[in-house]
Amino acid sequence: MAADSSLPALTATRNTVLDLLKRGGPQSAGALAETLGVTAMAVRLHLYELAEEGLIEETSKPQGRGRPTKIWSLTDAASRAFPDAHQGLALEMITSIRDMFGEDGLARVIDRHSETQLAAYREHLAGLKDIGARVQRLTELRSAEGYMAAAARDGDDWLLIENHCPICSAAKACQRLCANELQVFQDALGPDIRVSREDHILKGARRCVYRVHAL
Repeated sequence: MAADSSLPALTATRNTVLDLLKRGGPQSAGALAETLGVTAMAVRLHLYELAEEGLIEETSKPQGRGRPTKIWSLTDAASRAFPDAHQGLALEMITSIRDMFGEDGLARVIDRHSETQLAAYREHLAGLKDIGARVQRLTELRSAEGYMAAAARDGDDWLLIENHCPICSAAKACQRLCANELQVFQDALGPDIRVSREDHILKGARRCVYRVHAL
């Protein structure tokens, strides 16, 4: 995870805390401490510092008759601490292409990008017969692109989980990027599977989740 230069310097532990909250969603100090192998008090010191910087916030979760548990989650400002794939430049290019060539011209450019992306994925997935192996290889490729991706089994299906969208601003400006992405995954993983998007960051979800179902 590459921090934005405008953010205060992050220690390795604080960086890891942000990463855990990004990948795992809202968590208590106790849960974070267990993952990190340190005391809850040690984690709280980092949490309080991150909260002061506006990167995380707390909510209270009732626990029966006991004291409510504090649950920590990332704020919108924390997105600056994660890779953004030059979103400012991407937005400027989308706007320029739309102004110069109209929506049809922009659609052709996005489609060409998708074709290039699909060709690259197919090359890396070539020869993999097992569906799980294909999903895991695609997960590695997406992580390398900044999506903080993970693969998980869910019954007979596989889930491709993307905890971060490094092109979120560009995707909001041109939703064809997301529409094409789903089809790229379908075509890259092969005709023996069906891919559906279950969670979508652009629709308010914390992450994007794709279900890969064997036909």
